[in-house]
Amino acid sequence: MKSIKFISAAEAVKVVKSNDRVHLHSVAVTPHPLIKALVERGRNKEFRNVRIQHIHTEGEVGYADKELEGIFQLESFFVGGNVRKQTQAGYADYIPVFLQETQRLIREGYLKVNVAMVQVCPPDKHGYVSLGTSVDATLAAIENADTTIAIVNPNVPRAFGDAMIHINDIDLFVEDDSPLYAPTPGQISDTDRKIGRYVAELVEDGATLQMGIGAIPNAVLSMLGNHKDLGVHSEMFADGILPLVDKGVVNGKNKNIDKGKMVATFLMGSKNLYDFIDNNPGVAMQDVKYTNRVNVIAKNPKVTAINSALQVDITGQVCADSIGTTHYSGVGGQIDFLRGASLSKGGKPILAMPSITAKGISKIAPILTPGAGVVSTRANIHWVVTEFGAVNLYGRTLQDRAKLLISVAHPDHQETLDKNAFERFGPHFHFVWDEE
Repeated sequence: MKSIKFISAAEAVKVVKSNDRVHLHSVAVTPHPLIKALVERGRNKEFRNVRIQHIHTEGEVGYADKELEGIFQLESFFVGGNVRKQTQAGYADYIPVFLQETQRLIREGYLKVNVAMVQVCPPDKHGYVSLGTSVDATLAAIENADTTIAIVNPNVPRAFGDAMIHINDIDLFVEDDSPLYAPTPGQISDTDRKIGRYVAELVEDGATLQMGIGAIPNAVLSMLGNHKDLGVHSEMFADGILPLVDKGVVNGKNKNIDKGKMVATFLMGSKNLYDFIDNNPGVAMQDVKYTNRVNVIAKNPKVTAINSALQVDITGQVCADSIGTTHYSGVGGQIDFLRGASLSKGGKPILAMPSITAKGISKIAPILTPGAGVVSTRANIHWVVTEFGAVNLYGRTLQDRAKLLISVAHPDHQETLDKNAFERFGPHFHFVWDEE
């Protein structure tokens, strides 16, 4: 085992040269000391056309700023809030890709990685460190990069699974002890609780859960306290799952694979969450090629995948990455898990969203806003849940789908939606039909 020699962040980032592609560790373990040092070099115009690649980072970053155009070019796999305005203005860019395939772009050479920048926990006596809260496509970047720079940070949890790598796989080491990014959870509104209640009613005992971060997932989780033998196989999970683990509700006993383990590829939450996964053999932080592979997801029973949308049209087409032509986020893992859940025995793919936006605009629309990206086709959609109910579109005709979706739209918009459906499908649209 080689000995570790620490250098400064400024010294480490000197390996980056013009036309390189730099992969950044994502979410809670965003390597800010290295980013700041790299941006400083960019402001000094020490290189040009350095491409920055990541799933998404958290916290303030400078590589997408307008004044650094031509110095850096951002290629996000998912557009986070910290670079959204820059991406919408054209100073940063986005690569449309299923989350499961982000690692494939790297491993199969579509995107050559020159430098990988990561954060890891201190090495154990065998020389192993952990990528902590994010494995995602970063493991692929480490495996394929010319140079890997690691910040050794005692605040990075020692997570197991694919997160464990050896220091021999790292070229340069930097020390830092900054806390990991830990956002303050948002408040759960009455609307979120209503949606959460409808979704919770769909969750069966023994289900395997996939859900993200936010008020609706937290509302759902808060209502599962009387369930039994739930499991977790998700691209991520957050603090809302911890009370269910403490109560023994989440135990993974019913899973067919990774029995007894909670599986994810990245996490974001409080220090309590990061402490929970530290040295916890009950959590496996895995490569995204595993967590988000459809045939892997489908192996577990009753996979209940809870995702969201920006807009749904009356036939079930789902936009989840843009508002018209204005890019907002990314494809992410929605299709990975909608398909995986639909193929799981007893699985339930669910889209849960408020019926209207903060400005009172209906999220159920006659047609998607022109330019909107269809992340999930109408053939992928089963359950749609709003605060006004839950409907299952699977196996339904276009006209039946329109009626079902209008029934869970906001009452203020139902008449307009009904009129639009009448114009689209003809006068027979208003015939009464009996739901099975």
